[in-house]
Amino acid sequence: MLAERAERLAIATGERDLDVLLRDMKPELLDGTFVFCTIPPSEPIPAAVNPLLTFREQEGTTLVIPREEAEASGLRYAFASRLITLTVHSALDAVGFLAAVTARLAEAGISVNAVSAFHHDHLFIPADRADEAMTVLRSMSAAK
Repeated sequence: MLAERAERLAIATGERDLDVLLRDMKPELLDGTFVFCTIPPSEPIPAAVNPLLTFREQEGTTLVIPREEAEASGLRYAFASRLITLTVHSALDAVGFLAAVTARLAEAGISVNAVSAFHHDHLFIPADRADEAMTVLRSMSAAK
């Protein structure tokens, strides 16, 4: 009975096969420029800000938000970036996918801040290198 309950609660976890992940990653460049901000850990997120990503660290809370929101809210920011979503549904425990992707981008001299969410992996790429990154990612996918 416990096994049946666990099976009902299980969530589809996505693809684990590295070759399939690379072949089917289908990178998508989203509109807009995103920036990284930090606020003190005890400070609330400004009401006018709708973060795409929030991460709490001991030193402060990181917010990834559209650049326009940061500027309108008077928040200092760093790393103006474009967001590339790898649209394949990758498993959270897939081995080597982001390592392969980030290594190839590194070979091209492109920095990346990678974020894994439940369904997809997301890459924050310097805004002026986004088109080049898309070319690299598409070539990786086509090679599989």
